[in-house]
Amino acid sequence: MRLEVIKVSEIESDEAVWARAAQAGDQAAFGHLYGRYARMVHGVLLAYVSFGEAEDLVQDVFVTALKRLETLREAGAVGAWLATIARNLAHDQRRRRRPWVALMDRFSQPDAGRVEAMAALQEIQKLPEAYRETLVLRLVEGMTGPEIAARTGLTPDSVRVNLCRGMKMLRERLEIR
Repeated sequence: MRLEVIKVSEIESDEAVWARAAQAGDQAAFGHLYGRYARMVHGVLLAYVSFGEAEDLVQDVFVTALKRLETLREAGAVGAWLATIARNLAHDQRRRRRPWVALMDRFSQPDAGRVEAMAALQEIQKLPEAYRETLVLRLVEGMTGPEIAARTGLTPDSVRVNLCRGMKMLRERLEIR
């Protein structure tokens, strides 16, 4: 019996396999990527735009990704690629945004918990980008540090540092208010 040694770099990740299948036209594979990355994409969007805008933009991110699948050069980096698309669409949305007053603000009294959550999200959105994204993915989307790292392409150490520093900054901002 002969054992074959395989280098870790030669083993393709599951996500890379799904991404390559999607690039080859497999709709179920693209659906798998959607299911795996939709929360992460939503969290990245929330770091820049309102909750309602993020809900709408999630679909736009995946429509854009589907149209541009052939531009994904490294299939194993599909999460980072989707996060980049999400950031770009969020920035575009912010540039196009017109000032408006939400109807909810005028006509209804939202519950106190929602008001506090929205105030916290607004403070998170004022933080530096790296902290903003990891905090939203952790606090809003409920992702763990390792999940954030795996889906965004960041190292686990970077995620841990960003969460720690971001939480410190957020606490300071919320105590000032």
